[in-house]
Amino acid sequence: MQKIRISDVAQYVGKEITLKGWLYNKRSSGKLHFLQLRDGSAIIQCVVFKGEVTPEVFELADKLAQESSVEITGTVREDKRSPLGFELGVKDIKLLQMAKDYPISNKEHGTAFLMDNRHLWLRSSRQVAILKIRDEIIFAIREYFRKNGFTLVDSPILTPAACEGTSTLFETEYFGEKAYLSQSGQLYGEASAMALGKIYCFGPTFRAEKSKTRRHLTEFWMVEPEVAFNDLDDNMDLAEDFICYLVEQVLKNRRKELEVLGRDISKLENIKKPFPRISYTEAIEILNKKGNPTEWGGDIGGDEETIISENFDRPVMIHRYPAAIKAFYMKRDPKDPRVVLAVDMIGPEGYGEIIGGSQREEDYDTLVARIKEQGLPVEAFDWYLDLRRYGSVPHSGFGMGIERFVSWMCGLHHLRETIPFPRLMDRLKP
Repeated sequence: MQKIRISDVAQYVGKEITLKGWLYNKRSSGKLHFLQLRDGSAIIQCVVFKGEVTPEVFELADKLAQESSVEITGTVREDKRSPLGFELGVKDIKLLQMAKDYPISNKEHGTAFLMDNRHLWLRSSRQVAILKIRDEIIFAIREYFRKNGFTLVDSPILTPAACEGTSTLFETEYFGEKAYLSQSGQLYGEASAMALGKIYCFGPTFRAEKSKTRRHLTEFWMVEPEVAFNDLDDNMDLAEDFICYLVEQVLKNRRKELEVLGRDISKLENIKKPFPRISYTEAIEILNKKGNPTEWGGDIGGDEETIISENFDRPVMIHRYPAAIKAFYMKRDPKDPRVVLAVDMIGPEGYGEIIGGSQREEDYDTLVARIKEQGLPVEAFDWYLDLRRYGSVPHSGFGMGIERFVSWMCGLHHLRETIPFPRLMDRLKP
C-alpha cells in the first residue's frame, strides 16, 4: 500500500486514503470527534462522525490519548478553515499503540521540565518548525558552497592542540597521550585550502566554557570556509554574500515555519547587501557615545554587541581588532601592527556574533613568534607551520555557528531550542 504523507494530501481530494501518525490533539462535540493527526510533515484534522463509522471506531476515537500512534483511513476533502486547507472524513481507525499519561500537555510547563523531556518536546509544532528551518539552513549552506566551487573537507574531532585558546578545551586520554575535542576545524581547513584552493569543513565543535548565558552551548555545529589567496576584504565579501543567500533560502522555503514561530518576517526581508563595515576603533567610539565605558583594547562582549547592533537594521561587520585579544594565527595589519585583520559579523536585533573570521598569518617566523607569545607549545603546531614552509600564500576564512544563525532566523531567545539535544554546562541528558 502506498504510504501517503499528510503534506501531500492535496493531490488526493475526493479519494480514500490511509494516513499514519500520532494524535496531536483532540476535541469532541456530541456526535463528532475532531482528531488532530501529525506525521512530521504536517497536521491534518480528521473528522469522526458517529453516523459514518462503526460504534467501535467511534468509541476508540473517544478514548484515544495524546501521542497515541494510529492509522486513519478516510476521504480527503477541502476545508478552507483549516491551516492545511484540507481535512479527512474518517471511515476507520486502527490503533497501533495507546499512549498513557503523556507528560507534555497543552498547559504551561517550565523550561527545566521541558528540557528534561526534550526527547518528547521535539514533537511540538514549535520545535518541529525550528528543526525544519535548521534543516533548510544546513541544506542551503551545502548548496551555496557547491554552487561557488568549494569542496567539503572534513576536519578531525580529536586534535592534539588548541585552536581558540587552552582554557576552553575538553581533554581526553588517547592511547597514552592527551587529546582534545575540536574547538574548530580551521587549522586543518587551512591545510586543505592549500590543496584545493576553496574548501569548507562542517561538523560538531566543543568549547568547555563555564558559561550559562543564552548564547552558549558546550557542543555546537560550525561551518568554516577557507580560501587561498583571499585577503580580509575578500573574506568580508564572501561572508556577506553567504549570509544573504541563507536568509533568502529560509524566506523562500520556510515562510510557513517562520509564521508558526511568530517571527517578524519583515526584519529578515531587509537583510540585503551591502552590510555596513566599521573598524574596531569606530565600534568603541559608538559604545562610548552610548555611555558604555569599554576602552580601546577591551573585548567586545554580548552586551556591547547588542548596543552596536541597535545602530543598524542588518548585520554589521567589525574589523581590525586589537592583536592582544585575538588568536595567534590572525595576521597583523601592515598599516597598524596593533591590530589584526580580523572580522566579526554582528547580527541585528541583539543576536550577537554570527560570524568570526580573519586573514591568516602566512609568514613562518611571525607565526612562530605569535605562538610563543600566547604560551602555546610550538611542537604541537609543527604540521601547521609546514604550511608556511612550503608554498605559503595569503589566505582567509571564517566560522559560523549553526545554532547562532538558527536562533536569529527563528527569533529565539535561547540557543537550547536550536539543536535537537543541547549540551549545556549543567545538562548532559537526554
